[in-house]
Amino acid sequence: MTSASENGNSVSMTRRGFLAKSTAGAAGVAALAASMSPLRHLADDDLPSMEEFLQKHYKEMTQEDKSRTLARIANEVEKRHGVSTTIADPAPMDGVEFVYALNISRCIGCRRCVHACVKENNQSRSPEVQYIRVLEMQKGSTDVEKANHHYNPPAVPEHDSYYMPVQCHQCAKPPCVKVCPVEATWQEPDGLTVIDYDWCIGCRYCEAACPYWARRFNFQEPSIDPENINPNMAYLSNRPRRKGVMEKCTYCLQRTREGRMPACLEACPTGSRKFGNVLDPDSEVAYILRHKRIFIFKEAVGTLPRFFYYFDERGSRYHEPTAKAEQGGEA
Repeated sequence: MTSASENGNSVSMTRRGFLAKSTAGAAGVAALAASMSPLRHLADDDLPSMEEFLQKHYKEMTQEDKSRTLARIANEVEKRHGVSTTIADPAPMDGVEFVYALNISRCIGCRRCVHACVKENNQSRSPEVQYIRVLEMQKGSTDVEKANHHYNPPAVPEHDSYYMPVQCHQCAKPPCVKVCPVEATWQEPDGLTVIDYDWCIGCRYCEAACPYWARRFNFQEPSIDPENINPNMAYLSNRPRRKGVMEKCTYCLQRTREGRMPACLEACPTGSRKFGNVLDPDSEVAYILRHKRIFIFKEAVGTLPRFFYYFDERGSRYHEPTAKAEQGGEA
């Protein structure tokens, strides 16, 4: 009897344990279903895969995790756009802090930088998302509130005007990072502030916090024709984005972390843009910061930007031949 009772208790305990585990498992499935229920109205192509939904935070991912994620993204790009891609995850280089310097004396407002950036970084074409905003300013004025964001003359530069491109300033104290409630944006060791599009929830707090109008929100599903896609992508920069997430300039990290220059710099016809490692005392940007007259945009907000404006010496203003104005202001 004792033996039977013990066996009965053993069976009973086993069943209770099984039922408890089953209940917990069902609760977990129910919780997962509930968490995803707000997405039920989306089309199948818009829904995140289970692998994407359960993905770890970028900083917690192992190299194996990252390899699987890059393969998943490449498959998704090929499925959606019909384009075979190479998706890398270049790491910050030791002893490097990237800085941008822009010579306002030379900029003619042609917007070639704007469109080179769009092309390189797989930004939406309809509506067109632009990371760089070029302000047309009246000579003698520094009032950006009166700047013309949508100038469209037959040719530039216009008389009595100068031009001031604005993009992400890669701040040393980025307010956008502080306000992100899910840590979808952070600062890398080389000074670049990045976004993980898989973690962004689209709250737009970072957009409101940025004093440089540098963040862009995808109100619509980004649209880009397959023939316009740049297949050389990186996880934290120019891979395709989706509706409802933020994006911004990353100093073309898919290029610059491989020793190349940003696309906007290469497109500039006047040599206005300079880029490099400020920790290298022999770099061009280090020389500029030591010897040129520097202007820090919105210095009073205390963000400590890594994007600087500078001027040629008085009386040596650069004059380029007049260029045809590029179409398209800020979208």
